[in-house]
Amino acid sequence: MRSVPTTSLDLFSPDVVADPYPFLADERARHPVAWHDGLGQYLTFAHATVGAVQRDRRLGRLWRDKQPEDRFEPFNLLHRNQMMENEPPEHTRLRRPVAGAFARGHVERLRPRVRELAAGLLDEVDPASFDVIADYAEPLPVLVIAELLGVPASYASDLRDWSQAIVRMYEVGTTPQVEAAAIAAAEQFAGLVRELVAARRATPQADLITDLVATELSEDEVVAAVVLLLNAGHEASVNVFGNGLVAMLQRGLRPADDVALTVEEMLRFDSALQLFVRTATADVEFGDVTVREGEQVCALLGAANRDPAVFERPDDFEVARATNPHLAFGVGVHFCLGAPLARMELVESVSALFARHPSLALAGDPESRGTFVLRGYRRVQVGGKRTS
Repeated sequence: MRSVPTTSLDLFSPDVVADPYPFLADERARHPVAWHDGLGQYLTFAHATVGAVQRDRRLGRLWRDKQPEDRFEPFNLLHRNQMMENEPPEHTRLRRPVAGAFARGHVERLRPRVRELAAGLLDEVDPASFDVIADYAEPLPVLVIAELLGVPASYASDLRDWSQAIVRMYEVGTTPQVEAAAIAAAEQFAGLVRELVAARRATPQADLITDLVATELSEDEVVAAVVLLLNAGHEASVNVFGNGLVAMLQRGLRPADDVALTVEEMLRFDSALQLFVRTATADVEFGDVTVREGEQVCALLGAANRDPAVFERPDDFEVARATNPHLAFGVGVHFCLGAPLARMELVESVSALFARHPSLALAGDPESRGTFVLRGYRRVQVGGKRTS
């Protein structure tokens, strides 16, 4: 039996889900990495260790089909063909065409459109009281990513539903109902994308699907890339926005003059993605702990982004924090490809909201999603004096 630090922290208990940071701080103070018998995985808490997990090529993202049964095939097909679930050289082959399409200027050309969409959504809300998640934070990124990809806006509601159904599978302890919904969503989402791929082959357009169709990717890989971009772009943007906005409003804060600094603090302070898993393809050492080949390591991003060894006053939300090496977008080969889009979209959406509602305040207690891996709010009621 190896002698290694151990932890019994229940990451999915109601208390931890409600506010994980005191629990993570206690663990981080005792050990940067520890074995968890219940999960059968190592947990990493310190910024340096979590960063090392992300950078070390011996710790891979190796997709394993959720279930061998045929009924899971629609869900598994999307994931085994995604860049996020593969390592080089396969990851490089899948990522390069998508990165090339992003590099063609699609993101920056969307900035005026993001402003227009944000203004349109804010025109529709009741300034006295509205749910900033349902009325603003959720629809905006779906409309933006749909426009980037070339998906008709009429599918926005379906895209939101499909995305939310799929990502619920990433939590621990899924139910048969969650599984059935995710499988159905994967099948329906893929069906729509296949129709759009066929249409773009026949009549190219100025959108990302057209660019991807023109690459060496197979149809299954194009479909998987489109679904990944929608899911990652939507879920991250909604949760970063909601978590950061609630943190600010609870403290009576407003964005800094340089809104980009505030967005970086939103990304750091209450991480939308709290956990991801890597599998060791060879023995890897973290200080005195050796992770054996085949063992798994959980990187706890929320713990890393509150590490006092890296961040001064880590439990304070500082709207103009100048030094902010957070790990919200990852590092290494899996650095988030959509980070420029997410940053631009968040700067524009935060700016538009506070320009329109300078006295914005919470109107009741926010309603949490009640999940740990993807942390966010289901409902955030706000109100405040509106400017014309």
